[in-house]
Amino acid sequence: MAKIIGIGNALVDILVHLSDEKLLHELSLPKGGMTHIDRKGLMRLRQRLVGLDIQRATGGSAANTIHALAVLGDATGLIGAIGDDETGRFFAAQAERRGIETHLAVIEGEQTGTANALVTPDHERTFATHLGAAPQLGRALHDVDLSHYDILHIEGYLLQDHLQLADILKTAKQAGLTVSYDLASWNIVRDHHGLIQQLISDYVDIAFANEEEATAFSGHADPEASLRLLASMTDTAVVKIGRHGALGMSRATADEVLRVPGLQRTVVDTTAAGDFFAAGFLHGYVHGRDLATCLDYGNHIAAEVIQVMGTQVDDERLRQAISTTAS
Repeated sequence: MAKIIGIGNALVDILVHLSDEKLLHELSLPKGGMTHIDRKGLMRLRQRLVGLDIQRATGGSAANTIHALAVLGDATGLIGAIGDDETGRFFAAQAERRGIETHLAVIEGEQTGTANALVTPDHERTFATHLGAAPQLGRALHDVDLSHYDILHIEGYLLQDHLQLADILKTAKQAGLTVSYDLASWNIVRDHHGLIQQLISDYVDIAFANEEEATAFSGHADPEASLRLLASMTDTAVVKIGRHGALGMSRATADEVLRVPGLQRTVVDTTAAGDFFAAGFLHGYVHGRDLATCLDYGNHIAAEVIQVMGTQVDDERLRQAISTTAS
């Protein structure tokens, strides 16, 4: 069985529903995006969340994808860095419970990173992320032999250290891995546009973007035009278009644009929808499914996570989503 390893910021999601968008404006958080905050910003945010209903779940874009793949029965690994604290122990225990091979550096004196997901009444999520120990994941890389894996799934949030990211991608390609890359967030794409184009062209085999990220990448409002540009730089490109489904294009399909419709579900929270889509897609990929089926798997897995708060989907529901699609 092909083995998939993810690398990204090891975070715990702090999930909270807001009654309006006032807090986003007060803290200058761009709606639907991801903003890094320091310790001072974290304390200010926590003070504003006092009295609200808060939930906790494992997070981090690549980690979410790996968790879902593990539930689906795929062989997985995860590279990251956590603090020597209760939050970090929670993160590690959740991964190990699902049989994920963990390569987690424990950084003394640092807090485990948290992704504070602020969900507005329209179900859109905005992240205020305190990275804590997460950027020191390089300390976990020394003990990992990537040649034991077949696919590397990596999140675009790692552009906080673009030299380290480029080195990881180069090492993975030299080891013969297929590289899967999620563009992560529209504001990251906007701020690192040229670098992302170079990394995708040089190292990436499968690229995932949502509609906003695709527009930031290409400058086109039309997702199909964005898909064509993204596909010109890599082997397989995917643009997720929310409730309308997903578009895909690959060299294996002679550059034909495939459109797979989405599923109509009651949306509770869009947190991790893209991460779970990637899991469904990669599950199909490692099992030799064609592009249309991979897109369909992605839609079905994403449709499950949007019906719950955070990433805590019942494992059996995820497995059933794939088995129903495959039948």
